Amino acid sequence: MIVDTFPSFLEMLPELEVIILRSNKLHGFLKGPTTDESFSKLKLFDLSDNSLSGPLPTEYFNNFKAMMSVDQEMDYMRAGNFSTSYVYSVTMRWKGSQIEFTKILFALTILDLSCNKFTGKIPESLGKLKSLIQLNLSHNSLIDYIQPSLGNLTNLESLDLSSNMLAGRIPQQLVDLTFLAVLNLSYNQLEGSIPQGKQFSTFEHGSYEGNLRLCGLPLKVKCNNGTEGQQLPPSNFEKEDSMFEEGFGWKAVAMGYGCGFVFGVSMGYVVKMVERGGHQNTKRLRRKNAPRNGGRRH
Repeated sequence: MIVDTFPSFLEMLPELEVIILRSNKLHGFLKGPTTDESFSKLKLFDLSDNSLSGPLPTEYFNNFKAMMSVDQEMDYMRAGNFSTSYVYSVTMRWKGSQIEFTKILFALTILDLSCNKFTGKIPESLGKLKSLIQLNLSHNSLIDYIQPSLGNLTNLESLDLSSNMLAGRIPQQLVDLTFLAVLNLSYNQLEGSIPQGKQFSTFEHGSYEGNLRLCGLPLKVKCNNGTEGQQLPPSNFEKEDSMFEEGFGWKAVAMGYGCGFVFGVSMGYVVKMVERGGHQNTKRLRRKNAPRNGGRRH
């Protein structure tokens, strides 16, 4: 229940390796470090479920030196050797589920900024944090495309970018994340074909749902002219290009037809009125020239 801005004074603790301030009421921008050594040993940074806003803290990412180095601890962790750990317990969101760790593993390198109000782009500098095992930026308001530099996070096991406003294609570089076990890109504005091969062949429909312009397996939407599944609808740009190539397009044709129809009806009405007026004049002229009192004309 902490109501405050981010406690940036924590950067004065040079040995700090774990910051977990999730599920509080933190708000405002993350202004960035004051020195090049701020948070240089940080390995676990969890600010999820707050109300932080503004762009993602690129300056902090550039200072996370411990998250950039891949040492033997990573191999120990994958081999099941957890001898090096803290004696503190914590409950965290791990690969989409709430998990209680009875000991915070020394090699557990996590960046979780989910469920905030962050805006702007995903910074390219995130690709430097090569020891990350989990990256969660879901449920924010991030825009633009997914950085191909995330393909450098070769130790990543869980990537969650869901519920943002990310657009463009899924980078092919993500296929190289051979340890990736959980991928969630759902409910964005992604488009194009889903990369295939390696770990991407193991992800199911839920990883991509809510992106109406994505196509390819495991979705039923075909990218090419197939006989099964739906066809990918044309984008707004493609619709505009098609109309331009075909001339004025159906809207112009409809407008022209409508204008022609109105003009034709109007002209028909005018002609009809002229004819009616001429007919009446002829009748009056005949009555005027007719013999009066039953007389005969000679």
